[in-house]
Amino acid sequence: MRERGCVLVMVCLLCGAWDDNEHRQGEGLTCEWTQWGQGPEHDGNMCVDGQQQLDLLAHLVVDRFAEQEEAEAGGSLLVHYPVPLLDDEGRVFAMEKAGTYVSCDPPGSGQPAPCGPASRPQQIWTQRAYQWQGGDLVPLWTFVSDWKPIPTPWEPMFQAALDDDVVYIPGGGGTVYKVDKATGATLEHIDPLGTAGDPLTWVTSGLTVDRHGSLYYNVVKIEIGPIVDAHSWLIQVSKHGDVRTADYRTLIPGAPAPTDLCYANFNFMQPPPPRPWPPPPQPDGSPTLPPQFRCLSQRAAINVTPAIGIDGTIFTVSRAHSNAANDYAFMIALRPDLSLKWATSLRGHLADGCGALVPYGPNFFDCRVGSTPGVDPTTNMPPAGQASDLGSSSPVALPDGGVLYGAFTGYNGFRGHLFKFDRHGDFAGSYDFGWDVTPGIDRRDGTYSIVVKDNHYFTNGPFLVTRLDADLNVEWQFANTTTETCERLPDGSIECIDTGAHPNGFEWCINAPAIDRSGTIYGINEDGYMYAIDRDGNQVERVFLTKTLSAAYTPLSIDLDGRIYAQNNGEVYILGN
Repeated sequence: MRERGCVLVMVCLLCGAWDDNEHRQGEGLTCEWTQWGQGPEHDGNMCVDGQQQLDLLAHLVVDRFAEQEEAEAGGSLLVHYPVPLLDDEGRVFAMEKAGTYVSCDPPGSGQPAPCGPASRPQQIWTQRAYQWQGGDLVPLWTFVSDWKPIPTPWEPMFQAALDDDVVYIPGGGGTVYKVDKATGATLEHIDPLGTAGDPLTWVTSGLTVDRHGSLYYNVVKIEIGPIVDAHSWLIQVSKHGDVRTADYRTLIPGAPAPTDLCYANFNFMQPPPPRPWPPPPQPDGSPTLPPQFRCLSQRAAINVTPAIGIDGTIFTVSRAHSNAANDYAFMIALRPDLSLKWATSLRGHLADGCGALVPYGPNFFDCRVGSTPGVDPTTNMPPAGQASDLGSSSPVALPDGGVLYGAFTGYNGFRGHLFKFDRHGDFAGSYDFGWDVTPGIDRRDGTYSIVVKDNHYFTNGPFLVTRLDADLNVEWQFANTTTETCERLPDGSIECIDTGAHPNGFEWCINAPAIDRSGTIYGINEDGYMYAIDRDGNQVERVFLTKTLSAAYTPLSIDLDGRIYAQNNGEVYILGN
């Protein structure tokens, strides 16, 4: 984990020259920003051009505890923030925290317990609605949810979704509230599993609504017994209230069973062997392998928000529940009736470890000289993509019926690999990149392009935005070159200082980009600026928000008037003219 652990990949597919509004309507899609990644495919595209010569129009404090959370994590903001939702009537829907955050004394000490992350249950997550009236953003209503985040080091996101006249809001115990968009009144409390009020059952994903108005989301229930395991479901609720569920525990033929043994990594050896890894062979010449533990059940990876393709295919990601087995993960495609279409393991596709992305040498993160070419030095086996609960990567449904997913692969400098699978579930390629992003898609001229955040952490740069073609080949790269640490003062002025700590720029820190009709990419960097980059890789403009190094994992959205909604330091900044 680097200075703030912001290991993000900005993936964007640039908008085509055709009328994207007409294109979307022809496929039954909306131009409103209704959910994570804009629409059910999560492609991050908007049907209008973003405004230019941007000024700060308004800002919303959505996380009043940001500075406490940052202090608790030693200068890192370990929160996954949801994207503000925007409808065609000028309404804005944003998460806002209330309740209490108990800081530890001193921060990070865990005392007096419960404090820090352990005090998250004392926070309250609300959904607030606003209305643009002239040039003012006026509050409409506040909905108080009983949702709580499943305990993880990074706070999971509270992501609502819009459909017609309603907003779906995550609730407690694996439930969802159906709320009137205009008034905030509860229309229905959706409890498909009968687990409302269960403190060990959580909504663990953003909410997705498909073009027919069906709702999808993931639920995880922790089962306490002689062995602590998890039970997990993908939930589908039709527009008329019909419920289907898919049980991750039994969904994937060939997945390891809960009692099967999965390989961990050499960190789980007691004591861990000396670096560099992998360790030398056994006396009989056989390769040394890491210890094995029970895999436990397959479950939804935390923060993985299901994506829905044009043909109705549902994409999601599972992993083994054991903390030693997060690289036993699967990309899953389901039919609209939730029957399995295909499931493909993230294992067995990579061979770029020792001697490729990892040099042989004596250093801590090198590969031991003499080790097998291509293996992951942490396992001595072919590298595997991990579905990490620390990220917010979600699948993106591609125009050709395939899917993209950003998996974590720590051996390549704590970066990751962007995996591509075709419509049949066959592996179609990967790209070594900076991790944790939901890619955006631009369909144009019968093809599409992909833009990924391409941070390099071990070398403290370069920090790149990289555009790929549909076959994952590099088209262009844009480097962050900021060296100064800045802060906006109470009088609105900006104070900067060059500490010398960032000679090669700052990390790109965005987990879901926004892309306008002209292909301009909007993204957040840890330098505290919101950047607009055109489809040729040129900076159009940048706007400073609040603070350097307080970006967390932050998505953006664009409304129908072309205003940009960016986040920094627990605040939403609305930019326009």
